Amino acid sequence: MTTLKIHNIETAPEASKALLEKSQKAYGMIPGLHGVLASSPQLLDAYQTLHELFTNTSFNEEELTVVWQAINVEHACHYCVPAHTGIAKMMKVDDTITEALRNETPLANPKLEALRTMALTIVRNRGNATQADLDTFYAAGYGEQQVLEIILGLSQKVISNYTNHIANTPVDDAFKSFAWSKDKA
Repeated sequence: MTTLKIHNIETAPEASKALLEKSQKAYGMIPGLHGVLASSPQLLDAYQTLHELFTNTSFNEEELTVVWQAINVEHACHYCVPAHTGIAKMMKVDDTITEALRNETPLANPKLEALRTMALTIVRNRGNATQADLDTFYAAGYGEQQVLEIILGLSQKVISNYTNHIANTPVDDAFKSFAWSKDKA
């Protein structure tokens, strides 16, 4: 059962209406997460801004997916894992990457696996990474910029994952076929 209200454009606080219209225009619908976030116009604005900033980093579609999904799965987000599975399909990310992330198995591509490992290191260690962790990441072809960009992606995911946990946001119809739960992974 949903524990927080899911707004639409008519029920949202005035300051959230234009933000929900932006979501409607971008996605052809208002994702349930955005409807929940609308109760706080500042949080919805922050989420949309972080999303835009993260998608404009140096990461390509596969790398964006790796960061998002590694964090979604680690946080056991029942809403974001299916949503980002559908988003990965729309971005034409290879299904084997998405399935490995959903199932918490190593990625076949060593560079992407290094990215997954670094994202999980940052999440699990609350931002603490050893010099050896960084050296391994850099040896895979990444640099300081990408370490910081993972933190940007994590910032976005903390907003969505934690909100969905508290709200118990129902998975949008568009992503129900990609349902996921941590105990089934």
